[in-house]
Amino acid sequence: MNQKTTKVKEKPKPFLLPAYCKGCGRCIAACVKGCITPGSKINPHTGLVPVDLNLEACTSCGLCVIACPEPYGLRLAPSEGTEGVQGDFVLEDPAKLFGPRASGAPKPEPIPDQVIPLPECEPLVTKGTYASAIGAILAGCRHVYGYPITPSTEGAELMAKYQPLLDGVFFQAVSEVATVNFMYGTGGAGLPCITYTSSPGFSLMLEGISYMIGSEVPAVFVNVMRGGPGLGNIAPEQADIKLMCRGLGHGNTHCIVLAPSTPQEMLDLTMKAFELTFKYRNPVLIAADGYLGQMTGMVRMPKSMRKPGIPDWAVYGDRSHRGNLICSICLSEVDLEKHNQRICAKYEAMRKNEQLADLYQCEDAEILLVASNTPSRMAKGAVAALRSQWVKAGLFRPMTLWPFPVDYLKPLLKKIKHIVVVEASAGQLEDEMRLAFSKADIRDYPPIHHVQRMGGVLPQQSEIVDKVLSLREVRP
Repeated sequence: MNQKTTKVKEKPKPFLLPAYCKGCGRCIAACVKGCITPGSKINPHTGLVPVDLNLEACTSCGLCVIACPEPYGLRLAPSEGTEGVQGDFVLEDPAKLFGPRASGAPKPEPIPDQVIPLPECEPLVTKGTYASAIGAILAGCRHVYGYPITPSTEGAELMAKYQPLLDGVFFQAVSEVATVNFMYGTGGAGLPCITYTSSPGFSLMLEGISYMIGSEVPAVFVNVMRGGPGLGNIAPEQADIKLMCRGLGHGNTHCIVLAPSTPQEMLDLTMKAFELTFKYRNPVLIAADGYLGQMTGMVRMPKSMRKPGIPDWAVYGDRSHRGNLICSICLSEVDLEKHNQRICAKYEAMRKNEQLADLYQCEDAEILLVASNTPSRMAKGAVAALRSQWVKAGLFRPMTLWPFPVDYLKPLLKKIKHIVVVEASAGQLEDEMRLAFSKADIRDYPPIHHVQRMGGVLPQQSEIVDKVLSLREVRP
């Protein structure tokens, strides 16, 4: 019985037009396989000495053609079935270029995580960045990359101390750009990884995050927000909300953004982030702030930790995973549109299933404070102060900034008379709430007011109380 075979398309190899070669040697430096050497014979037409080619080890990378300063010196050989000189190799999608990726091994089976019980222990008293690092370790993270930047550095410092003791890796990269590319490789291998950064550093990672979203690579980014724009200062500000919710590099990009407000939540939500990043094969962001990163508080350890397995899609480097490919390139417009549609379907699943919010005294509230991160602690104090003055105030605290937990907020709107958004930015949290209202087709909602501070100055409890009491309807 004849077996049909798929003919693999070969990339063309370079060839030389000696009359155009000046022997400059740039192609020699570009070839990592040593296929090009200095020539020994003078070309009679030019009086120059062109290079010599020996293409036995050539991988058809094309770097020599790119390096050639002459437009017709080094060229790519014609493809099979064509005549004459083919000027350029036509780009094709990597998944299609060489046909099916046969590894000779059966399709890999996913190796599931293992849940390991932890013994009971006394609570810890630790700062937020440390708590997040502990949460990452308990989630099975053994690969940490980063570049120091205040006020997030302590998370990396703790990881640098403990990862070697756990057979893990901490690597201080030369920059945030290098960091995100290390994470791309590690996440692509199906391994949990994390970085700790702050606002300017996070900005530098955005191109890599877009590539990771496009390639569906998991990773966790802890952004301890500080004052901006530009270098700003190292004081707390929530000025990265729009960046994390709406500005994650080029393309149709979204990530779940978790917003803790205590050291305990720094631990818990970091563990949650690793669960979500592998569930959706998409990076997950943790939006902290400068005070939360440095704030010390009581932290209770969970009852279990995880030993991560290996997903079936991972490019792990062993025989069974050799057939896998991770790539964000779709050169065909039709293919890229389908890829975007599939990614957008994941976003819709995130919006539907992953909204998180904490409601404090909202059952009978007529004045609703909306706040997250450290400002929510001031808002919670304001609720108590207002209740002592017979003002029915409550606190709605979004724990996911994207997707904004509008499904938890919608049922409260019928009895709420005023909404007051408390934030350490110029309306970025308020913008997310308003956009969520629009997306949910909520047109009838109470008047929205705000208490905003910027530049590292946080809203104070007294400011929030005064703002609420200034609303004529609620004066006691």
